[in-house]
This record gives sequence, structure tokens and C-alpha cells, in this order.
Amino acid sequence: MAERNSPRLRGAGAATERAIAATRTASAYTNPTAEVFEGLQYARPISTPGIPGLLQHYAAYQTIEIPVERRARSRLAELASTSSRYGQEGVLRSVGANAKHAFYTVLRRREEVEHTKENLQLVEDLRNRVEVEVRVGEKGRLELTRAEAEIAHARFAVRSAQLQLAISIALLRVAIAAPPDANLDPVGSLEPPLQLPSLKEMRELVLRIHPAVSQSVSDVKAAEAKLDHERALRIPQPTLFAEFENQPDLRFWRTGVIVPIPLWDRRRGQIAESTAAISQANALLDQRRLELISATERAFEQYQLADQQAAALESGELLAAESAVDAAKAAYRFGERGIVEVLDAQRVLQSVRGDLVDAQYQRQSALIDLEELGAVAPGGKP
Repeated sequence: MAERNSPRLRGAGAATERAIAATRTASAYTNPTAEVFEGLQYARPISTPGIPGLLQHYAAYQTIEIPVERRARSRLAELASTSSRYGQEGVLRSVGANAKHAFYTVLRRREEVEHTKENLQLVEDLRNRVEVEVRVGEKGRLELTRAEAEIAHARFAVRSAQLQLAISIALLRVAIAAPPDANLDPVGSLEPPLQLPSLKEMRELVLRIHPAVSQSVSDVKAAEAKLDHERALRIPQPTLFAEFENQPDLRFWRTGVIVPIPLWDRRRGQIAESTAAISQANALLDQRRLELISATERAFEQYQLADQQAAALESGELLAAESAVDAAKAAYRFGERGIVEVLDAQRVLQSVRGDLVDAQYQRQSALIDLEELGAVAPGGKP
């Protein structure tokens, strides 16, 4: 849906079509110019006046293109078209990555809602049990007050999680450009961990295949072609002309060549601008390479750290927190612990669950970034 509906992608496609059209413009030949004049001739009061009558004048002009200039102009347009296609590919990757980020954010928020609802259900069960115990005199009123306060807090957490879920669905709607009446109900799960290639291999792969690098390389070549074009324009382009004139008493025709003389303007300014543009394009190429290397290293480290944190939570802290809740609930039923201990154990479990969801989402987010960079193929394959 994102690839089909995204305005960004449509704009990038239009820019590519515009650049392709510019190549046709650059390869077009200069049109000839035609002149047609008519008028009347009147005799003057001199000894040998001309014959009065109709005057007719016909002329045509055709600019002769310099082959070097034409080749440089065509190459400049072709490189601009290539750069635009790479830019479109980069936008396609960005649109897909944004859609994936938004999709998995919805899954994350939905899981948080489920966790807060489970916590609310537990607290409500505890509150009902405390109410019965207070009614029969087994517990003091303070226990019921604590339970009711905890219920208020749990309900607030549920509403906050539901609000975050609604916001994430709205952002997903924007990311995929879904129609306003579309009912979005994403279904999926976070991808399992995978073994990434080495950081060195990923850096080399990204620098070799990322469209931003290819686009910058094309921009450098286009700047060089622009310099060649400006230098070629210093060669005067002649214009052939032919004319025929019909007067009442005579007719004549003539041909010639019009050649501009590069006396005052040798295009020094345009050549200097093109030279500076080459330096600027090379600097931008180096900057993009540095940014891609930094983004690859950041996503790689984020994935490794998030994966380690998720594995540690799943194998250790989560199991311990669940066991602590079960033990506290059992002790509470037998009267060995109070409600405070159960609530404390449940808060710890909620905290661990939240940390686990965050770690899993950060791992998934890093994987999406690596896919956008081209370090790994979609689906997690190196």
C-alpha cells in the first residue's frame, strides 16, 4: 500500500520522468528560422529612381551545432536522468522502511495494551478478594484502600497504552497513505533474531550498492559533464543563412555564415562555477559515505545490544519476575504476605515485560534500518 499510494514515491517517479524527458530535450536539434517580408517600393524623385511595386523577401537560418557541445549536453542530461533514478530508488527504500517501522510500532503498542489489561485484571481480582476479607474482618480497611489506588493506577496505564496504540495506527495510516475509511488491523509478529555478517562486510556492501552513493557518483559525473559542456560552448556555433529578395525591377539571392566572436565573454565565470560544482559534488559524495558508514555501525550495534538484552530478559529476568508473582500470590492466599508484596512483584513483572518489548522492538527497528541500508536483504538474509 505504501509503494502504491505514497505521494513521496509519486513525486520521485515524476522527477525521474522529468529527467528522462530532459534527455530528449538535450538531444533535439536546433530548429531553423524562416523570414518572410512583403512591402511596397516607391520611386523617389531622383534621376534614376527604382520602379515602384511589390517587395518580397525570404530568408532562412540554421544553427550548426558543434559535435563536442552536443555530446557533452546529451551526456549531462543522461547523467541527470541516472541520478534521478537512483534518487527514486532511495525514496522507495525510505517509504518501505517507514511503513515497516509504523507497522511494528502498532504491534508493539498492541502488546503493551495487552500487558496493561492483564495487570488491571490481576489488580481487580486482588481488590475483590481484599474486599471480601475486609468485609469478614480478616483484613484492615487500609488494604482495600491500597488495592483501589492500585486499580486507578492500572486503569490509567491501560488508557495511556490505548492512546499510544491509536496514535501508532494513525501514523501507520500516514506511512502507507491509506484512505481515511480504511480499517487498519495489522497482524504479524516481531522477526526472530538472526546472525548478522561482520560489520566490515556490511560496510563494504552498503557503500557498494546503496542508491545514495550511486546517486552521488552520478552527480559528480554530471558536474564533470557540465564542465565539459561549458568548455565546449566557448567554440562559436555558426549559423548558415540563405535569402532571396524579389524587387519590381530585379531579383537577387545570397547565402552566408554568421559566426559569433567570443571577444568579451570567454565563459570564464561558467567554467569556474562548474569547477566548484565538481568539488561540491565530491564533498557531498564523501559526506554521504560517512553518513552511511555511521548509520550502518549504529544499526549494527543497536541490533546486537538489543538482541543481547532481549535474550537476557527472556532467559532470566522474565522467568524470575513471573515466579516472584506466582510465589507472592500463593503466599497471599495463605496469609503469609500482604497485598503490598503482590503488587510490588506485579510491578516488577510489568517493568520486565516492558523492557523486553522495548528490546525486541529496538532489535526489529535496527533490522529494518539495516534492510533500508542494504546491509541485509528483506527477510533477514545477509
